This record gives sequence, C-alpha cells and structure tokens, in this order.
Amino acid sequence: MTNRSVVAVLFLTFITLGIYHLYWYVATKDEMNEQGATIPTAWLLIVPIASIYWLWKWSEGVEHVTRGKMSAGVSFLLIFLLPLIGMAILQVTFNTTPGDQDRLPRARVA
Repeated sequence: MTNRSVVAVLFLTFITLGIYHLYWYVATKDEMNEQGATIPTAWLLIVPIASIYWLWKWSEGVEHVTRGKMSAGVSFLLIFLLPLIGMAILQVTFNTTPGDQDRLPRARVA
C-alpha cells in the first residue's frame, strides 16, 4: 500500500470538498485488489444502496490486506459512521502494514 500523509489526506478532502475522498477510495481499492482482495468496481460507490454493499466489500479488502489487523466490521463502522476520522485511522493502518516485499500471493485466473 502507498504511504500517504494522514494530514495531507484530510487536508485534500477538505480543500476539494470531498472529491479526494472518492479518489482515495478508488486508489486504495486498486492497491488492495493488486494484493489479492476482491473489491468490485468503484462505480457502485455512487449508487445509493449499492454503496453500502461496496463499502462492505472494501472493508473486507482492508481485512485481507492488513492480515486481520483491522477487521472488516471495524473498518466498515469507521468508514460508514465516522468518514473523516475513519479515513485517517485506516490510512494510518495502511501505512503500518507490511510493504510489497511481504505481498500476499495473487490468485490464479483460469
């Protein structure tokens, strides 16, 4: 996962009126999928009911990438109930996860 400054992530979210928040979801989704998570397309994020499903799948990706350090339930509640605070906490978690040298094995596609 890319190390990002937590202050910069929050600052950019405020400056862009939340647009960076959406970008952050997509960027972290792509990085988690590269490490073996199965998060669907981010277009679901802008569909009202499907966004809750997408956030849950994204949270499962967080649990996969952090190897259980952050559970899917906790990350979902953080992102759903406290979006900015949750974003900061999750970015700190991403910054402290092992780097690419400890990357999880990728699934084979038949």
